[in-house]
Amino acid sequence: MLHVDGLHASYGPIEVLHGVDFHVDVGEVVVILGANGAGKTTTLRAICQMIDTKGSIQLGGETINGRSTTEIARRGVAHVPQGRGTLTDLSVEDNLLAGAYTRKDGEVRADIDRWFTTFPRLQERRDQHAGSLSGGEQQMLAVARALMSRPKLLLLDEPSLGLAPLIVKSLFAQFAQMNQTDGLTILVVEQNANIALDIAHRAYVLEAGQTVLTGTADELRHDDAVRKAYLGY
Repeated sequence: MLHVDGLHASYGPIEVLHGVDFHVDVGEVVVILGANGAGKTTTLRAICQMIDTKGSIQLGGETINGRSTTEIARRGVAHVPQGRGTLTDLSVEDNLLAGAYTRKDGEVRADIDRWFTTFPRLQERRDQHAGSLSGGEQQMLAVARALMSRPKLLLLDEPSLGLAPLIVKSLFAQFAQMNQTDGLTILVVEQNANIALDIAHRAYVLEAGQTVLTGTADELRHDDAVRKAYLGY
């Protein structure tokens, strides 16, 4: 589904990624791990063409370099950014409707009902402004809003950030279920290596803007040297 080769990305004159390579196959959960400043968030922004990039980014066999972020969203990529990015002045339900802006089918209401069932706390707060929700509820809303576009590829940027352990566990269980039940392809950037590897098929480790390790989730989880050097547990 996604093939990235020799990716360089920069913010003005500052280059952050220095030739990153990775791929995500249809139906996979792939995790990108690394310390703060490794280039994880920049990688997701580069895929969505939110920053300057060089190298090859292919989605479904088609090059998307130079495409607008809106067009990439229309091609089936949904991005849950770090910090959630909810529309705080809109209600929970209106946030979900906003997530379906690329769709022209008649099943939007059915999908709202589905995600309210998946995340009952959102159902309880459907008329509240998103800005009044707790951190965990805002993260649920950000994920549900992204899923309203019926994406082919879901990009998740640090979904565990700032959340209580029980909420993190529940959220990642939902990601795993969506992958197994719906076949949703997921690329997740995460510092919590342990929980991310629990749902992943494969993983990449970034260091200083370069890919330094790759392997199956099991290989990285059970390699003591890898864990101590790069994963922090």
